[in-house]
Amino acid sequence: MDNIAGTKSSLVWTVNLSVVALVLLWTIPTFGLLVSSFRDRDQITTSGWWQSLFPSEQNIVYRIGDADTQRPEGAGFVIDGNVFGDGTGEVNAFGITSREPTAFAPGDVADMGDGVTATVQEDGTYAVTSPVAFEGRSPRLFITSVTPPRFTLENYDRVLFAEGLGRAFLNTMTVTIPATVIPILIAAFAAYALAWMEFPGRALLIAGVVGLLVVPLQLSLIPLLKLHNTLGIAGEYLGVWLAHSGFGLPLAIYLLRNYMVGLPREIIESARVDGATDFQIFIKIILPLSFPALASFAIFQFLWTWNDLLVAIVFLGNSEDTLVMTGVMKELLGSRGGDWEILAASAFVSIFVPLVVFFAMQKYLVRGLLAGSVK
Repeated sequence: MDNIAGTKSSLVWTVNLSVVALVLLWTIPTFGLLVSSFRDRDQITTSGWWQSLFPSEQNIVYRIGDADTQRPEGAGFVIDGNVFGDGTGEVNAFGITSREPTAFAPGDVADMGDGVTATVQEDGTYAVTSPVAFEGRSPRLFITSVTPPRFTLENYDRVLFAEGLGRAFLNTMTVTIPATVIPILIAAFAAYALAWMEFPGRALLIAGVVGLLVVPLQLSLIPLLKLHNTLGIAGEYLGVWLAHSGFGLPLAIYLLRNYMVGLPREIIESARVDGATDFQIFIKIILPLSFPALASFAIFQFLWTWNDLLVAIVFLGNSEDTLVMTGVMKELLGSRGGDWEILAASAFVSIFVPLVVFFAMQKYLVRGLLAGSVK
């Protein structure tokens, strides 16, 4: 009964559930990253993105103002302020030592020794009084608070207006566009030759192209860099264009060759009977029919080159004049990469242009990937 026309195979539901699962695996983390890009460091550290709409409990180690901010009051001196700065929150408890961070309730007076007292109100305002002038390092307060949900655009402001980002954007475009066009031009000619031209060693060349697909690019970084230094193109755009083109050519040739092999042989034979040369067939017939495959590879190559950091640093350097966007964003993260809020905002800033390219050419991507699947 499973093969009766009009009935659905049980595998259909399996495929549908698998697609839904894959979509969720990509969508949920992306949405979480988007939410995190609008949160500050304290919120990201204390709670997950799924708790962003709810108040979160935070433990704050706050050092009061410097001695320069003290003011005389009565027979002593006072340093006051708000532990939340310009933000808002609610203090549940506070302490004067790390061993007892919740020793006092809001409004209580804590004895810090030598006549120094501290009090913290529920709204975060604090006052530390001393019978003598404050000197040296300021004391710390340990605050346990509940912070309401808060979203900010400061992360994007820091990323978008970072020093050198505009120049890095132009550098990235200068690297990406030629590094996408050059391998397409070379691979299109090579793919046509491997698909429709008979010559000795063609099978070996096809096998070599397939073998190059599994070779890690890291194996060739040092030899290529030495070659670039010998030729005098190290640190130049030409060097990084050639490197990206070389790394992308195996996939380009493999993809385009498989597509061109599936084109109708009758069209090409008819053109040859009419006296067309291989070059005329390639320009007037093969290229127009192969546009979906060309667009498919262009998307992959553009995305890979745009998001690249390793190849750009190795062959172009990391000076301010040649630094790409990924390099600038790496600098924003600091030496330890702990600024998660900047990382989240940088991710969405960096994917804006690739998303535009993808949605503009996605119909060609689908055609190219499905080409040859149906006869």
